[in-house]
Amino acid sequence: MKLEEQIPRNALVWIIATQFVLLFPHLGRIPLWVLVLYAATALWRAMVYLGRWSFPGGYLKSSLTVICFSGVWVSYGTLIGLEPTVALLLIAYSLKLIELANQRDAYMLIFIAYFVCLTEFLFSQELLITLYMCVAVMVNTTSLVALHQPGQDRFNFSTIRRAGAMMLQALPLMILLFVVFPRVGPLWNVPLKTHTARSGMSDFMKPGDVASLSLNDSVAFRAQFEGEVPDRSDLYWRGLVLSKLDEGAWRSLRWRDIPGDQRRGEQPELVGEYVDYSIIMEPTQQNWLYALPYATTRDRGILRSNDFRLVSPVQVQDQKRYEVRSWLEVPLDVELGDWRRGVDTSLPEDGNPQTRVLAQQMFEAAGGDPEAFARSVLDMFREQAFFYTLRPPLLGENPVDQFLFGTRRGFCEHYASAFTWLMRAAGVPTRVVAGYQGGEVNPVNGTVIVHQFDAHAWNEVWLEGQGWVRIDPTFAIAPARIEFGLEQALAEEGSFLAETPLSPLRFRGVSWVNNLRLQLDAINYRWQLFVLSYDQERQYQILNRLLCSVGQSQLVFLIVGTWALLLVPLAIAMVWRNRGPRLDAATRHYQEFCRRLRGAGLPRPGHEAPTDFARRVAEERPAWAEEVAAITRCYESLAYAGDGDPAALAELKRRVRAFRV
Repeated sequence: MKLEEQIPRNALVWIIATQFVLLFPHLGRIPLWVLVLYAATALWRAMVYLGRWSFPGGYLKSSLTVICFSGVWVSYGTLIGLEPTVALLLIAYSLKLIELANQRDAYMLIFIAYFVCLTEFLFSQELLITLYMCVAVMVNTTSLVALHQPGQDRFNFSTIRRAGAMMLQALPLMILLFVVFPRVGPLWNVPLKTHTARSGMSDFMKPGDVASLSLNDSVAFRAQFEGEVPDRSDLYWRGLVLSKLDEGAWRSLRWRDIPGDQRRGEQPELVGEYVDYSIIMEPTQQNWLYALPYATTRDRGILRSNDFRLVSPVQVQDQKRYEVRSWLEVPLDVELGDWRRGVDTSLPEDGNPQTRVLAQQMFEAAGGDPEAFARSVLDMFREQAFFYTLRPPLLGENPVDQFLFGTRRGFCEHYASAFTWLMRAAGVPTRVVAGYQGGEVNPVNGTVIVHQFDAHAWNEVWLEGQGWVRIDPTFAIAPARIEFGLEQALAEEGSFLAETPLSPLRFRGVSWVNNLRLQLDAINYRWQLFVLSYDQERQYQILNRLLCSVGQSQLVFLIVGTWALLLVPLAIAMVWRNRGPRLDAATRHYQEFCRRLRGAGLPRPGHEAPTDFARRVAEERPAWAEEVAAITRCYESLAYAGDGDPAALAELKRRVRAFRV
C-alpha cells in the first residue's frame, strides 16, 4: 500500500473513539449484544494495525452480516420500524471498521458517522442531547482532520483543537442560515413507525392503563400562562373523550362512527373569564392535543372535534407548540341531541349484573334526580371502604362488579369506569374523559410542567340545564391527588415512581437537586420555545418584525446577501493569507524593473542572478547597458550587502522609474 493511502494511527484512534461516542446515546434502545459487537470490531481493527491479525475474509464478513440481521430480528421481532432500522445502521457502521484498509474506506466511515449523528434526533431533540451530539460531530471532525495529517503515529489531543476551531468558524454561518433560510421539515418530522410507542394516552382505556403511565416521570407537555396560573384543582387537561365501551375497554369515537350532521359541535355561549396560555407538547404519534376546557385556538392546522377537544389532522411526530384560550366555566351542550344521548347512555346487553341492580336502587333512592344520584355515588366512594392505589388486584369477567363489591382498590380509571357504569345503568348520559390533571409549577420561569404520572381519568355527566358537568370520583377517594398531586396521594403506599429510584423527582426534598432540576427544565423550555418551535410561520413573524415586510423575493435576496456577507470576507481572508511572503521595498522595485524588460522581450528566469541578467541585457541591448548596470548595482547593495540606506533605496526607485525600454 502506498504511504499516502495509509491511515495514520492518530486518525484510526479517533475513528474508533467516534464509534463509541455515537453509540452511547442509543444504549437504552438497542440490545446489549450490539455493544459487545462494537468492542469486538474495535479490538479486531487494533490487532490488524499491530499486525497480529488479518482482515476478515468474504465468507466471515457474510456470516457476520447474516448473524447480526438475525440478531436484530430476534431482539425486536421485526426488521421494520425506527428502532430496528437504526440498530441495523449502527451494526453496519461497526462492521465497516473491520474492513477499514485505506483512506478511501476511512472517508466512507467518517461520512457514515455524520449520518449516524442525525439518527439520535429521530428520538429526542432535547438541549442536552443536542449538546452531546455537537461533541460527537466535533470528535468525528477530528477524525477527518487527523486523516489529513500523515505521519501522525502517536495519538494526541492537539487535533481536536483544530476541529473545534473549524466548528467555531462555521458557527456564525450556521446561526444566520438557521434564522433566514426557508424552514424545511427535518428528517425526524417524517412519519416513522416506531417499534416502541411513545409514552402517552392511547385512544382506549382499560383498568391499569393510566396506572402504568403513572410510573413514568417523563414530561408530557409544558404550559406557559400569560397571567396567573389557575388553581391546581382547575387544571384538568382534556385529551380524549371515551364514549364507547368495546370488549371491556372505553374507546373514543372514530370519525366514521359519527353521523355527518353531528361532526361539528355547537358553538357554546362564551361567558365568564378566560385564560390564555401556550403549550409545547412532546411527540405522541397521536392526533389529539391537550387543553383546558373550553379551548379555542387561532393556530393553523388545529381542529376542534364535536366533543370540544383540540385535534391535529396529522399525528404529532415532533414537539408541537400551540396557543390556546380556555373558558373554564362555559356550559357545553346545554341541549343534548338524541344521537349523543344514545351514545353516552349505551351499555353492553349483559355483564356486571350487580352494578346494574345497585344503580337502579340508588337512582330510585335519589328520587330519579341525576344530580342527586351522582352525589350519592360519590358519597358511597367517600364513606365506604374504597382505596386509591397504583397496585390494584386483577379483575375478571365482570370487572365493575368485582371492583365495587369485592376488591374496592383501584386507580383513577377504575373509579371513572365504575362511575360511568352506574350512571349509564340508570339512564344518565355519562362519559369518561382521559388526559392529565394538575402539573408542577416551575418557579424559575412560571411554566406548568405536566409529567406522564399526572395522567388522569375523570367523568363528564350531562345534567338538564347545565350541559356537561365535570365530576371526578378520584376526588371523593383521594382528594390529595387533585389538590397536591400523585406523590402526596401515594405517600403512605410508597409506590410513587417506585420503578425509577434514580429519578430526580424522587429527590425533590433535597433543595440543591430540586433547584438544579428546575433550572435545567427552564433552560430546556427556552430551547424548545426559541429553537425547536422555530417553524416557517415563526420565521416569517420574526423577519417581518425585523424588516417590516418580507416576501419570497426579498427572502431570496436576504439569503444571498447573508451568504455574501459571510463568505466574501472569508474568501478575501483566505486569499490574503495565501498571497505569499511580503517582499521588501528594494525587491519590489527590482521586480518592476524586470517586468519592464520582459515587456521588451528580455525575460529573467528565476534561476538567473541579477548580475548575469544585467550582462545578458547589455549584450543584447548595448544602449541600455550603463543604466541596467547602475540599477543592478543599487539593488545588490541593498539586497545582498545589507545596506539599508534610505538614500540608496531612493536612488534605486528613481532609476527604475526613469528607465524606459
